[in-house]
Amino acid sequence: MLFDFDGPICRLFARHSAKRVAEDQVRCLAGLGLPGLLSEEERSQPDPYVVLRAVDRRRPRSDLVEELAKRLTQHELSAVRSAFPTPYVDPLIRTWSALGVRLAVTTNNSPEAASSYLASRGLLECFAPHIYGRTQDLRLLKPDPHCLHRALRAMGADPQASLMIGDTPTDFQAAEQAGVRFLGYARNERKARLLWEAGARHLVSSLEPVLTRLRSRGADR
Repeated sequence: MLFDFDGPICRLFARHSAKRVAEDQVRCLAGLGLPGLLSEEERSQPDPYVVLRAVDRRRPRSDLVEELAKRLTQHELSAVRSAFPTPYVDPLIRTWSALGVRLAVTTNNSPEAASSYLASRGLLECFAPHIYGRTQDLRLLKPDPHCLHRALRAMGADPQASLMIGDTPTDFQAAEQAGVRFLGYARNERKARLLWEAGARHLVSSLEPVLTRLRSRGADR
């Protein structure tokens, strides 16, 4: 089982606004005299990952990209303290783990943030050491399947016997490229529409039915 982090496991920026994080990145660039690295559309994006990718395309593997990535990691770690757990996911993770299913996190977030959050929920042992997040090479962020390949290799898992739960088109695209089955978690109509338009056909608006079905299978064993 492969889980994306922000979305299927928690709402990382539930109270620590992602828009404010993106604005901080834009201010950082302006303070360095580099506002022109971003287009007007990119400067207005409420997504810090869009800003980070845009700078990396123009200054790949630069000290500037490294600094922005560090600032983003700091924001993610701060956001952990106020993150909302996704309903039903904690017992779902514990049930899968108790049944002997190997679990991994495959995310564009920093692995430090994912590990910190899971530890705060008493879930880290269900995943560790299989937490694969953002690396210094931002070209390997999803939709590139790099983090999925890392997880599959480390666990010795057959892609065709594996499942990923994600909530974005890039999650679906990465799973498709890795040959992994995909379940889309769409907590609202906008998420569902984006996943459907990307090609995902197996969607749930809640993880409750997944947990119910898993528990019923466990009771039949």
